[in-house]
Amino acid sequence: MTRARIYKCPQKATQSGKIRSHRWILDYGQSSPRSHDSLTGWVGCSETQTEVKLSFPTKDQAIQYAEKNSIACDLEEPGSHHYVVKNYEDNFHNNRKMNWTH
Repeated sequence: MTRARIYKCPQKATQSGKIRSHRWILDYGQSSPRSHDSLTGWVGCSETQTEVKLSFPTKDQAIQYAEKNSIACDLEEPGSHHYVVKNYEDNFHNNRKMNWTH
């Protein structure tokens, strides 16, 4: 069996809210290759563990669950987000770093 992965749920690209981005996910990896069914055209796998994703409110709870059930896992820490506050009037300042395009 491959190692499981514990990571923080990313923010949706189409949404500005952060309502579900505080959860931690334990995701089982895929240990066997997927097979192609020539009759139906579907792609499938013989193991059902790849479909399981467990969510936890904290990172510590996810790690404790993995240790309690002897699941080998890798922890992926989230990267830092750099948010620059800008005003609309900054587009019209004389000391702009970029040329005015319109």
